[in-house]
Amino acid sequence: MKKSRPLSDRQKGMLKYIWSYVNDNGRPPTIREIGSAVNISSTSVVNYNLQKLSEKGLLERDAEVSRGLRLTEQAMSMYESAKEAVVGTKTAVAEAVGSLLRIPLVGSIAAGKPIDLPDTGYGIYDDEDMVELSSAMISGRKDGLFALRVKGDSMIDAMVNDGDMVVMREQKTAENGQMVAVWLKKDDTTTLKYFAHEGNRVKLTPANPTMEPFYVNAKDVEVQGRVIMVVRQTP
Repeated sequence: MKKSRPLSDRQKGMLKYIWSYVNDNGRPPTIREIGSAVNISSTSVVNYNLQKLSEKGLLERDAEVSRGLRLTEQAMSMYESAKEAVVGTKTAVAEAVGSLLRIPLVGSIAAGKPIDLPDTGYGIYDDEDMVELSSAMISGRKDGLFALRVKGDSMIDAMVNDGDMVVMREQKTAENGQMVAVWLKKDDTTTLKYFAHEGNRVKLTPANPTMEPFYVNAKDVEVQGRVIMVVRQTP
């Protein structure tokens, strides 16, 4: 049995154009429109290829009717399945984009010696300076989030390096052992450390074996937020 030859690129282009034209206009294209779409100037060459598509069971022709072309169910199934795949992909992309969180990058924070943040506050930020993350990466509630860029290396054993970003959840209290951003009121500085409340003082501990913890009067410390995620700085 003679094996049917596959469609040529020209024939595939013609078939796809007819399907697309019918979907957009509700009627088939003319012979000249098909030729123009696939860069064929000769109507006889267009007719030859349309005849081949007809012989392959992909197209029906009616010579007595203007624009007398109709894709068969076989051809329609080829392109409808492709259309469904495209629609499915677009839907998946839209859902993924819709699930993105835009988190304001509000400034820098020291993971070392406390430093001032004179240029920005936690409630003031450039709307274009945002960190985008999938909402699936953030557990719990999604409100009250902000990001800070880390300066220094006092938290390197906690896998927080200089230049990384930390995503914070705004909160005014902290449990012992949590990594938090704190405002040291007397010095008007901020720092990133492990927090521990010890009576009337707070112990702030770095995650670097070469550095010692330090103590601050509890009334002089205000928790700004807790680290919930680290975003690595890539070269």
